[in-house]
Amino acid sequence: MKSIRDIYKIGTGPSSSHTMGPEAAAKLFKGEHPEAEAFRAILYGSLSKTGKGHGTDRAIIQTMSPVPCEVVFSAEELPEMKHPNTMDLIAVSGGEETARQRFYSIGGGDIRIEGRQTETAEQDVYMENSFAEIKQFCQCSYIDLLRYIEINEADDIWDYLGEVWQAMKNAIQTGLSKEGILPGGLNIKRKAKQLYTKELATKHPEVIECQRVCAYAYAVSEQNADNGIIVTAPTCGSCGVLPAVLYYLQEKKHFTDDKIVNALAIAGIFGELAKKNASVSGAECGCQAEIGVACSMAAAAAGYLFRYDIDQIEYAAEIALEHHLGLTCDPICGLVQVPCIERNAVAAMRALNSANLAFFLSETRRISYDMVLKSMYHTGLDMKESYRETSEGGLAKAYSRRGTRR
Repeated sequence: MKSIRDIYKIGTGPSSSHTMGPEAAAKLFKGEHPEAEAFRAILYGSLSKTGKGHGTDRAIIQTMSPVPCEVVFSAEELPEMKHPNTMDLIAVSGGEETARQRFYSIGGGDIRIEGRQTETAEQDVYMENSFAEIKQFCQCSYIDLLRYIEINEADDIWDYLGEVWQAMKNAIQTGLSKEGILPGGLNIKRKAKQLYTKELATKHPEVIECQRVCAYAYAVSEQNADNGIIVTAPTCGSCGVLPAVLYYLQEKKHFTDDKIVNALAIAGIFGELAKKNASVSGAECGCQAEIGVACSMAAAAAGYLFRYDIDQIEYAAEIALEHHLGLTCDPICGLVQVPCIERNAVAAMRALNSANLAFFLSETRRISYDMVLKSMYHTGLDMKESYRETSEGGLAKAYSRRGTRR
């Protein structure tokens, strides 16, 4: 399993699969072909169907600049497409094609390159590849999850996670300060500031908690939708869940930044396991792979901050993911706005509820985190393609840009 830094990438929204991944591919291809007079990008599958709304063309053209680049949204169905997010990059000189390479944007900003071995054993920093193996190692070694991470990660992991936490806080604070309309043509208003400042008729703690957590989730998700700087956790589309939970708990319980950084590390283990054994790609497995995994990461982080033992932390993560099984990825008009932003807020609240439930019932559970990951992956593969980030099913089919039913 890779380092937990792999799950947290600081970058520009709105989509890790559709902007960050293609941007990384374009940067690599451009560097390998500095002699090219022009480039051409052909997008297939989910990249083609939602690329306009996700800004894929913009990300590629900006990366290739000042060399001109044509982006083609292809309707061709490739017979052996290895991932729904597939793209070909072509170098052109003298009007002729001089090089071509196929890339797969596999989620979380990562790419795979056709014909190249990019994921080698040398990149793995953890020998364990399931939570059952991790738990067994911890129990046999008489250590907790945090110590397990310290043993395996490089010393600079804490500095890196400190930067991640600062970027998350910046996204919340900036998002809370902004008003206006999000780009894309849906005329969606920013709501984070309104949520945060709204005067409530009741001061009941549960109502205050909901207001604060949801405002923080909206703030980050709106920054993502507005092409702002966010952190994948595990993706851009689900970037608001974990920061919202951690920011609220720090505010309420006065945890230090170091303690929050530790919680980020715990969350990262569950995110990396999802990436290793299932998927964090909405195009591959639906929104359960994005929002569901984000919710499990946040629930695990909360469990750590609540001083839960390893079984309770696992149960919190398992509950959170289990109750997102089957969640479709159906962004209206291909924009990471509706229902994406609201889902971040709902999942942040569900993460806290999952952590609270795990405290009482961890000894009664029958389902492990590994089991629910496997179930999530197969559920995603069983979904119709129209429900996997193509904007062809679900809410995306029911709603047109003018707000009328199709």
